[in-house]
Formats: sequence, structure tokens, C-alpha cells
Amino acid sequence: MAGGRKASTAAPGTGGRAGNRISAFLDAQAAESGAARNTLLAYGRDLMDFSDWLAARGQDLLTVPREGVEDYLTHCDAEGLSRATRARRLSSIRQFTRFALDEGWREDDPAGRIHGPGRTQRLPRTLDRAEVQAMIDALPRLGRNDLERARNLVLVELIYATGMRVSELVSLPVSACRGDPALLLIRGKGGKERMVPLSAPARRALSAWLVLRDRAPADSPLGKLVAGRGARWLFPAPSQQGHMTRQAMNALLGQLAALAGVDPARVSPHVIRHAFATHLLEGGADLRAIQTLLGHADLGTTEIYTHVLDARMRDLVLNHHPLAQPPRNEE
Repeated sequence: MAGGRKASTAAPGTGGRAGNRISAFLDAQAAESGAARNTLLAYGRDLMDFSDWLAARGQDLLTVPREGVEDYLTHCDAEGLSRATRARRLSSIRQFTRFALDEGWREDDPAGRIHGPGRTQRLPRTLDRAEVQAMIDALPRLGRNDLERARNLVLVELIYATGMRVSELVSLPVSACRGDPALLLIRGKGGKERMVPLSAPARRALSAWLVLRDRAPADSPLGKLVAGRGARWLFPAPSQQGHMTRQAMNALLGQLAALAGVDPARVSPHVIRHAFATHLLEGGADLRAIQTLLGHADLGTTEIYTHVLDARMRDLVLNHHPLAQPPRNEE
């Protein structure tokens, strides 16, 4: 992400090794989870306060053990911070340590099992199957030409079929996608690799896009990208990296949601990832298999989807079971 964006989301005074890690975390939250600006600012403030407290004790965010996190929460309590503020600070720390684990910065998650004051579990935002299908049905209307429409189709088919992180999707090397693969090799956070299967629609969309990508005229914008720094990537773009950016994918999903009649504020690449996992679990998939597909280092991270399913089952019973319905007045 550009430096100007970092300056707008990081806490004042962010600098040094800890500051760089926090900035990288905030950038990922903005691009992958669609976090609001106020949320990012709160994360930044909370994490810088924790980082400063650790630095005064000769520790840092990448080495602090669970006891250090607990000591910090005790310190916050002694400072007279409200339960809500302490719970929010723990949430910020948990989000960061989980991200650090996924990125390979740490080998453990010291805050993952800590229960905070008045802590209520926040379920991941997701979409139901009808909403995802509506977005897929709206894809033919998204794009200025056949080339853009083909690219948009494969982007959405791939992210929903595999549950990839948006950073993994936009940086797919084209070499990994040739030969009509039934499986894709994904290099995830921390350089960890995993195999993900492709659905039949995703394979068809991928094959069609590769044909258009490879046959792009040399003097066309795509042809120039393919011949230049975008040659390595499945989705070449005029960015610094040479491939499509996370922000561009986030914007594309927002446009698609609007076309499909879904609130764009509810849609982001990470929400599609949540939908992938939730819909698999609803279909009877094993939690360990979902963990592998998502590339989660800790099964505890994947277990959140059981709570999503539990909430949906409760809603189903309370709203649709005949015994849950109020009796009708009979004349």
C-alpha cells in the first residue's frame, strides 16, 4: 500500500520495527477485511500503547509471551480503564498476534486463548448462498469489455471456490495456473504452501481468461503488461508489483455487490473467504479440512465458523420451526 495510506491509518508516532509491523497489519486490515478508518485508528492507538508499554520492559510485540499480554491487561485495569476499553485493547492485540502468526513473524499466538473482561465473541461477517449467487449472476454486467468481464469472472470464481486471501489471489503466478489444473498450489502467509481444489466453473473461467491474456495484442494495454513486469502474474496490472492490487479487488467486489443488490458495506474479499468456509461447514465439511484449505496455522482460528453455523441454526429453528410460530387467530 502506498505510504500516504499508511500515514492515514497508523497511530501518531508510529516508527521503528514495531511501528513497521503495526503499519503492515493496518494495511492488511484495510485491504483484506475492509476495516473502517475509525477501526484502523483504534487498532493503531491500542497497539502503539501496548508496544510502548512492552518497550519500557525490554520486550516487543514479536516476542511477548502470554504472561506479558496478561500483565498488560492487569496494568490497564489498574489504570482505571473501563471494561469496554480493556476488551477493545485485547481485541486489537488478538487481531495483531493472529496476523503475526499467519505472516510467520511469530511461531505462536500468545493472546489467542486469553478471555478478556466482558468479552463477547464477534462473529465474522459473511454472506448467505443466495447473496453470493446473486453476485455471480451479476458478473456479466461488470466490466467495460469482454476482457474485463472475463477477468472479473475468474477473480470471483477463484476467491469463492478456494477461500484464498486476497493477497494470495492477486499475486497468483500464471505458471501455477496452466494446464487446466484441478488443484492450485497457493503460497500463503509466512511462505507456507497448500493445495486447494478448483470447482468446474472456476476452471472454465480460468481457461477462458488465460486464452484472452495470452492472445492480447502486443500494442494493447494488457499485451504491454504481459510483455513487461506483468509477465509473471495471472492478473497483470500497472502497479508497482506488476499485478492487481488488493485495493482494486476490494473495489471490484463493492461494484459487484451494488449490481447484485447486496449492500457493498457488507462485502470485502475477507467476507467472501468467510462465506467460503461457512458454506463448506454448512455442507458438512470437516473442520480440519477447512483449516487446511484456509491455511490457518491454528484450528482455534477456524473454530469461529462453528459459531456462525450455530447462530444460523438457532435462527432457522426460532423463525421457521412450526412450534416457534405464534398461533394464528382462527375466526
